[in-house]
This record gives sequence, C-alpha cells and structure tokens, in this order.
Amino acid sequence: MFDYVLFDLDGTLTDPKEGITKSVQYALKTFGIEEEDTDNLVPFIGPPLKDSFMEFYEFDEEKAEQAIEKYRERFQDTGIFENRIYDGIPELIRKLKGNRKKLAVASSKPTVFVERILEHFDIRRFFDVVVGSELDGTRTDKAEVVEEALRQLYGENEEEWEQKKRTTVMVGDRKFDVAGAKAQGLISVAVAYGYGKMDELRIAKPDYTVKSVEELEKLLLKDTKKEVKEAPMTKIWYVLFPALVFFFVREMGAYIGQFIILNLVGTLPDALVEKIIIWDETGTMIAGLTGNGSAIIAAIAFIITGIVCIKFFAKDDISKAEKAVKKRPVLAKAPAAYVCMLIAVPALVLGLNYLFELLGITNMSEAYKQTSEMQYAAALPLALIVNGLLAPIVEEIIFRGVVFNRLKENNKLVTSVIVSALVFGVYHQNIVQGSYAFLMGCIIAVLYEWFGHFYVPVVVHVVGNVLVYLLSVTGLAVAIGINWWMCVGLLLVGIGMILCCSSMYQKVSKEFVPVEEHSVE
Repeated sequence: MFDYVLFDLDGTLTDPKEGITKSVQYALKTFGIEEEDTDNLVPFIGPPLKDSFMEFYEFDEEKAEQAIEKYRERFQDTGIFENRIYDGIPELIRKLKGNRKKLAVASSKPTVFVERILEHFDIRRFFDVVVGSELDGTRTDKAEVVEEALRQLYGENEEEWEQKKRTTVMVGDRKFDVAGAKAQGLISVAVAYGYGKMDELRIAKPDYTVKSVEELEKLLLKDTKKEVKEAPMTKIWYVLFPALVFFFVREMGAYIGQFIILNLVGTLPDALVEKIIIWDETGTMIAGLTGNGSAIIAAIAFIITGIVCIKFFAKDDISKAEKAVKKRPVLAKAPAAYVCMLIAVPALVLGLNYLFELLGITNMSEAYKQTSEMQYAAALPLALIVNGLLAPIVEEIIFRGVVFNRLKENNKLVTSVIVSALVFGVYHQNIVQGSYAFLMGCIIAVLYEWFGHFYVPVVVHVVGNVLVYLLSVTGLAVAIGINWWMCVGLLLVGIGMILCCSSMYQKVSKEFVPVEEHSVE
C-alpha cells in the first residue's frame, strides 16, 4: 500500500517534552518571563520555534530570533537528550525496512539536531533521508521540509513524482504535518498519541488517524507482500499453552506439597500432625489427609504455580495491558463506578449461588460435593487464606492476566470474554463449579476491561470467594433463608449496577481523548 513513509520526529517517533519545554523555559527566563509549569509550554512541540515565540508571547521577529538562540544554548547539549523514543517505534521501523519501504524523517527541527537524536536512539541507519530546517531559520515551513525530503527520496526526475506520491504517506502528530502532506499531494496519517489535540486533528482532516503505535503498524504494513498471518492453530496455542502449563504446574505443586507434608510428619509435634494427617486403624499408616492437610497442599501448589506463571507469562502480559490503559477509556478514575461495582459483585455472587441452590444444580455433581466438603473441612483462617486469597490471585493471574489479555490481541471483546470464561469453567472440572465459574468469569473479564487495572479482577474474585465461604461455613445463608424473591431481587440489583457501570463506561468512551492523557506524562 505504501512504498515511501515520511515521519515527523517530535511527538511521532520520540517524546521530547522535557527537553523542549525546559529549553523554552530557559529562553523565556532570559527575557524576565518566569514560567514555572512546563505543561504550559507543550504547544511549542511541533511548530517552528520562531512562530511559537511570536504567537504565544507576542515577541517581534528580532526578539523571537534572540529567544531561539537562548533556547539552543541549552538544547544543543542538554535538552536534546532529555527525550525518549515511543514504545514500539524501533520495532515498527525495523519491520518497515524489512518490507523494503523507503523511510524518511521530515521535521521542523534543525537537521543537525534531528541527526543527533536519531543517532542517540540508534535508529538513524534505518532512514534513507533525514530533512529538517536550517539553523539560519530557513526551510521551517513543513511543506518545504516535506518537499525537500521527497526530492531526496524520489530523485530529480519530477515526471515520476506524481506516480510515487500515490504510494507515499506522511506521518505526524500535529496539524502542520497534515498540512505539509496535503501541500505536496501525499496521504496523511495523524497519530493521536503525540501532542496534537484531537480537535486540532479533526479540523486538519488527515486521511487516517491512529491512536497507538500498534495501529500505525497495522496501517503502514497493510497489504504488504511480506505480511504473514499467523495460522489459526498458532493463535490457539498462544492462548491455551499458558493455561495448560498452569494446570500441569498446579498438579505438580500438589504432589510436591504432599511429599513435603509426608516427609515432615516425623518431625512435627503430635498435636499438629493429628490436625493434618488421618491414620489407619492401627495408628501406624497414613490413610489420608484432613481438610487442613489438603488446604496446606493446595496453598503450596498455588504458590508454586503463581511464581511460575508470573515469571514465564503473566508479568509481560499484565504489564502490556497496564500500559495500554493510557491509550483507551477506562473507569479507573470514576468513584461512582467503583460503588456500583462493589454493590454488583456481592449481589450477583449471592444471587447466582441462591439460583443454583433453588434449581438443584448443586446436587448434580458428586465431584462438587467432595470438593466442597474438603474445602469446608479446613480451619477457617487457613481456608480463607487458601480459598479466599491464594486461589483467586493465582487464578486471576492466568485466566484474566494471561488468557483474556492474549485473546484480546486477535479477537473481539465478546469472544475474548466468553472463551476466557469457558477455559476458567473447564478448569474447575465439575458441572456445578464450572457453570458458576463461567458466569462469574464473564462478569470479571468485563469489569477488568471497563476499569482497566489488574487489581479489579483480583479484588472481585477475592470478595466473591470470601463472601460465599463465610456465608456457607457460618450457616448464615441458611439462617437468612433461600427463596426465589431474594434470589431474583439480588440478581436484579446486580444486573442493574452492572448496567450503570456500562453506562458510565460508554460516557467515558465518548469523552476520551488519548492525546491529552499522554501529553502530561
């Protein structure tokens, strides 16, 4: 689709906020202007410095040129390196070159500075052409910069230019970049992760607008001959492999826990041994484990599994998801949404448990009865640690932190929610817990998507497990009474609160502007 790609530098390839704003601050101070908040100087990123000093501080042309000299006094050795390259940009550039694209940088910043910055980040070697303005103040207009970049890319035979322009794109974050592209008849792409406000970009009317480096990569590599689609089985394996490792490690962890306990029996006090070991009739052979013993083994298994999953899968997947929160709408800063969630979760947890009891589903599985009896046979503090804390944390690490996040990379949200919940249900290995886990898995995944941060599914899972366990072990659920009125009422309250969260999420989505959140980093 695109054979030639021109990039702006500031706000497109790199984030220069600190270096530029501090250097502007330094220049203004020379003229007796104290600007303490560097966020107020963000508009200097992108347009020519001379125009910015004249527009924002009403400097005349001579005074603006003096300000530029003071700016460069600090920028050329210090500010130039107060800079960072955006995540994903080095990988994008390598892929473009791998697909034989011709790459150029077209920036309003002086060429000498552009070259030094590209060298600093070790990406200069990927660009065929680098064009900026001149130190004497000429060629600062973006259209002129783009024209010179095209001349160096295309060569002097202007008869071929029109044909080549059809496959040339200019990528930038400000209206000046879009205008420069249009002036030369190029396709324009505006990136919303830089410093151009969304209103500014809408008015500029680029041909394409992308919200992230990932979206930019998909656009620029679209229809390329070397773009290879992953086979369906590769995608399935990518998602299921961590879950299979989780199952395997958890089983191995249980064997390790059992081995540890059985080998420690001779060294433990008799009073403690009696609480975790069941002896045969002779009192000399181990016949089994008590509820406490099984809980200890489960704790060891979960700890080992959690460590393995975090080290090999979850750390990167969860970290990637947390970073993506900055680029999409979430309810993390909406207090009312948290209130709705904290009402919805207990209501849905209790409502679903009452529903299963009233429908007789809890009596459908012997495996469930055995699992339930074992869980409730452990001492309350130990059971809460294992079933109310360790199990929810480790299960969320794999099922939402890894499986759900990986599914979202190549599937729609609805598909990701349902499939991750199905895997979560199958993990429980009985129809009762599996059905309940599927429904709660859907709810937890949706809340994770809406609120954006990993602590949300963990807290929801912990609250649900602790609440059900305490109501069951204390007999409070029976004392209150289980009836259809209460069941339906709780479900309606829970669903109503979820709908409130959904409404708030839709509102946040409409108002969300990714540029503004990124601009104040």
